[in-house]
Amino acid sequence: MPTWPISSIKALLEPTLNHMGYELYSLDQSGQSGRTLRISIDHSEPISIEDCERVSRIVGPLLDHANLIDGRYDLEVSSPGAERPLRSQLEYERFNGKRVNIRYRSGDAESVVEGQLVAVDGAGVAVQAAGVRGRAPVIIHITWEDIVAGRLAVAI
Repeated sequence: MPTWPISSIKALLEPTLNHMGYELYSLDQSGQSGRTLRISIDHSEPISIEDCERVSRIVGPLLDHANLIDGRYDLEVSSPGAERPLRSQLEYERFNGKRVNIRYRSGDAESVVEGQLVAVDGAGVAVQAAGVRGRAPVIIHITWEDIVAGRLAVAI
């Protein structure tokens, strides 16, 4: 599998995507043959198919002109998805009030809570989870150090 200069590709694309009003959420090389460049974009409104097409039409020629990828490659542009990972305090702040799923350390074990993100600050986050067997909802406070992984959750 060829190895592409992902950091150089990122440096090339970020200014253009930012100018277009998008954030480069993720960028990676994948696919069975390693010939697929996957770009995930984001912005304040939900990403549409038209957004992905627009970015693809601009990014493809930029990449081709920069000649950072040898040979043929496939370009995929998408959104981070409905259950996107939350990777930073800024992302938790952005989605405060939304439904989340957080895996966290609790003593020597790990636990998972799913519910509404109700607070985000320098110490960590608070999630309001449904009470067990009809009991009142509970608020679980989790420090940043104890968060193993978090993501948005789609309500069922």
